[in-house]
Formats: sequence, C-alpha cells, structure tokens
Amino acid sequence: MTASHSRSRRAVAIPVGMVMASAFAFLPNIQAVAVDTEAAPVTADATSLSYVVNVFPGFGPSQYVRKAIAKAGGTIVTSYDRIGVVVVHSTNPDFAKLIRKVPGVQSAGNTRNAPLPAQSTTDEGAPKALSAAEIASATAGATAAQDPLEPLQWDLPAIKADKAHEKTLGSRRVTVAVIDTGVDDTHPDIAPNFDRAASVNCVTGKPDTTDGAWRPTTGESPHGTHVAGEIAAAKNGIGVTGVAPGVKVSGIKVSTTAGYFYTEAVVCGFVWAAEHGVDITNNSYYTDPWYFNCKNDPDQKALVDAITRATRYAEHKGVVNVAAAGNESYDLAADEITDPVSPNDATPSDRVVDPSECYDIPTQLPGVVTVSSTGAKGIKSSFSNHGLGVIDIAAPGGDSTRFQTPAPPATSGLILGPLPGGTWGYMAGTSMATPHVAGVAALIKSTHPHASAALVKALLYAEADATPCTDPYDIDGDGKVDAVCEGRKNYNGFYGHGVADALDAVTK
Repeated sequence: MTASHSRSRRAVAIPVGMVMASAFAFLPNIQAVAVDTEAAPVTADATSLSYVVNVFPGFGPSQYVRKAIAKAGGTIVTSYDRIGVVVVHSTNPDFAKLIRKVPGVQSAGNTRNAPLPAQSTTDEGAPKALSAAEIASATAGATAAQDPLEPLQWDLPAIKADKAHEKTLGSRRVTVAVIDTGVDDTHPDIAPNFDRAASVNCVTGKPDTTDGAWRPTTGESPHGTHVAGEIAAAKNGIGVTGVAPGVKVSGIKVSTTAGYFYTEAVVCGFVWAAEHGVDITNNSYYTDPWYFNCKNDPDQKALVDAITRATRYAEHKGVVNVAAAGNESYDLAADEITDPVSPNDATPSDRVVDPSECYDIPTQLPGVVTVSSTGAKGIKSSFSNHGLGVIDIAAPGGDSTRFQTPAPPATSGLILGPLPGGTWGYMAGTSMATPHVAGVAALIKSTHPHASAALVKALLYAEADATPCTDPYDIDGDGKVDAVCEGRKNYNGFYGHGVADALDAVTK
C-alpha cells in the first residue's frame, strides 16, 4: 500500500472539514589490526553530517578506534560508553564506509541526509485551540470533582481514568519522561508536576542541561506539551486532567526546530532517562529520516543497533518504554509495505520493504510497548497502524467525528490537552494514544512501586480490557473493508492485549 503522509506521528490529518492535527555483552578489547582508513579528499564547502559508530558496550571507543575516527575525518561529539554508541560529526562523505572497516567497530552509519543543522523551521499541521466560549461552556458543565475542561475529555472515562482518580492520582515518586519536541513546564497544568532534574535537551546527541533547554521555542511544535499534559496534567482546578495527575512528568527534547527526530538525539534521550530516575518514557514519533530502517543497509542497520542498545539499557535500568504505532493505516505484520516518505530529509521515493526486516524505530524494537489508537466509539482509529504480533495495547488517540462521535458534553472526537503558552487544544493520532498508556503504566508503577519494568508491562497487558477484532472494519461506511484484523479477543492486530484500563491499574 502506498500513501503520502506527514513524516512523523506527532499529529494526524483529519479529513476536509475536520481539524488537522497533524543485549548487552561486556567483551574484552580486541587486538588492534592495521587497516587503511585513508579518507577521501574533502572539499572546502563540504557539509557536516552526523554519524553513530557502535563499538563494544562497556568500554567506549578504544584509542585505536578514536584515531581511526579522526583519520577518517570525524570528530567525536559524545560517547555513551555503557552501550557503546559514539556520536561523530564528519564532512567526509565516505566516513561511514571507512570506519566500518576498523576492528572494534560493530556498525556505523549516517543519521541524516540534510546538513547540520536541518534547514526547515516549521511543523506541519496545527492543533485546534479552544475558544473562550468553548472554555466557558465546558467550565459551566464541570462537576465539583472535575477540572474545568474535563467534561470535554471523553478519553478519560474510555479507560476508566475518572474512576481510578477516585482511588488515587498516582505517586510523586513516579516520573514519566516525554521524549519529544519539548515541554512547556510553565503551563499551569504541567508546572505542578514537572520534574526539572529529569529534563534535558538532547537535540545534538549530547545532553544540554541549561535551564529551560527542554522547552519548545516560538514556532516549534506544541506536540510534546500536549503529550505531557495527557499524561500528568495536574488535578488543580485548572484546565484538563491527566491520566495520572499525581505523578511527575519530565521533558526530554530530541527534535530539531524542523521537527526531525534523529538517532543521536533519541539515543541521548533514552540514556538520560535511564540514568535520571525515570520510570516510563513516552515516544510518539519515528526516528528520522527512515520510516523503516532495513538491516541489509549498513547505514540503517547502525541506527537500529544504536537505538536498540539505548532502549535495552533503559529497560535494564527499570524503565518502561512506550511508543506510538504510527498513523498511516499500515498493517505492520504484512509481507510488504510501500514506504513513500523515506528518506524524509532528502529526496524520498517509493520503496517496498518487509516490516519484519525493516523496522520503525523505536516502535518495533524488542521490549518496547507498541500502542495503537482508538476513537470515541472504542474502535480502531481510521488512521492507526495495526498488525498481529506488533500491537501490544490500544488507547484513545481520537478520530474524526465523521467516523466516531463522542457522547455529549464532549463535542470533538480528538484529544484535548495543553498547548504552550497556557492554552489548550485538540490533537489526534497514535501520538495521543501513547501517553494514555504511559499514564496507565505510571499508575501501575505507583501501585506497585517495586515492580520491575517487565512486571509493569505484564500487568499493563493483563489488566487491559480485551477487545475483539472489529470485523468487518468499514470505518467510513462505504461498504468496503478498510483494514483486516487478525487474532482472537484477548490478543489481535487492532488492539493487542486490549484497551488500557486505569482503574485496574490502581486496584489490582
């Protein structure tokens, strides 16, 4: 199947007339062997690209590898020694090819095609901000137990979060990191629960702890702020309520001003989370520039290797990693998929890939919780990717009211959340489903504070509400099947183990 779509899953386009939202191994040092790393001539106007060089975990690059990197025209930006991932910049177009020949280098590849830094400055699509009249109307209908805009949040009762809040709001000892476009921690719904010590800017691949570096700047995507609010907007008499309004949330900014999520930044994000007390990470993106990274391509293989090491390291440290399935209506268990958008920072072309060999990262990596999206009627969202054996769990991510209309007083089929600057608005996508699952995982961790990452995931799946396949799935009612669901009630390609259940998370 072939379709043209936005490069990331920050938001999804809704039809015309609707809103547009847009194994660790500690190995000994090996014997250095002479190798020809003669770099190709570099012209004075050559552009600098970023690379990951993967070496044996636990030691960092040996002196021999460091010298080889320099000889091939590379400059080390930072090295994550525990997982053996080195971030390098080089103007030599043959850098990766040369460094892959060096003993001690397990894989290496360029993380992008665009020069450093990326050229674009704006995001695609925009959320629909609430008007003053909509805020006033919702506030008038709120009960004493609700935050003012909670009547518009049909997604909370859809996962029984409203009932869960009667038991507990979650523990302040639990932190969810939003690895994303940045979080506006000054927003009144986010500020009370924001964890500054667990926040950072990782865009260059090297942590920047400057105060406020985790925030989106003017003109950057509001995506990360919206996601953070869905997870942990405080129950404080202001705005909306998060799924886990008593836990902490941090911002780990990994996207460029152009909205690209490059490998070195994502690796930095997972390692930072692992080493700064984070319990759950939310990942509502795919790692640019390849939607699917094929292991038979040496550059793409290096990106898969690097992020796999980072996610495994985080899980080894007790972190549960939750990721969005994507918004292209792909069957990720199909024999083949046509990817028309890669590489998205150069000239893309249609390429046919096998999704069992070419991975959407971090979504399809081992151990990562993969989330599909449902709408207000509780069935798979029109845009959501699916696939038996790929989808682990489902949660509300919204859909067009043309397909799934919520019950009053809610009026939009999309998901309401905070926007930078102290406002609120609607967005939709598996990007919005993922924070619901991250929030439920945070409630489980609050209830079972000593649970390992593996146990939190096991409880997440066991407590989900089993949801049978929607069959036939004709979301637009035109008499044609729009997607095929495979599997049984307790585990299938649309909903995985079922829809996340916040009430069970705090009572079982």
